Amino acid sequence: MAKKKKNKGFSQLGNLFDQYQVKKDSGHVTREFQNFGLHLANKLDDQTHKGLYIKMAKEENRGVLEAALRFVIDSDADSKARLFMWKVKQIKQEKQRKKE
Repeated sequence: MAKKKKNKGFSQLGNLFDQYQVKKDSGHVTREFQNFGLHLANKLDDQTHKGLYIKMAKEENRGVLEAALRFVIDSDADSKARLFMWKVKQIKQEKQRKKE
């Protein structure tokens, strides 16, 4: 009988995902707006308010949020989240003025 040689580059199928760890508090992202809200939180370095960004991604106009995000990313502000909220408010006011 011949002994089986173990290939060093392969692992058992059951151990395939052992090297990956999932955060227990991250929840499940099932909708696109949730993903975009988390993307906003990451880009703005504001993980504590990720629920706010998810809500904004769901309720606000996507063009407004993307324009404000581009503005903030191009700047070197100390508080990117605060600048983002200001810019969203400014863009919404400009759109309102154009309607009137």
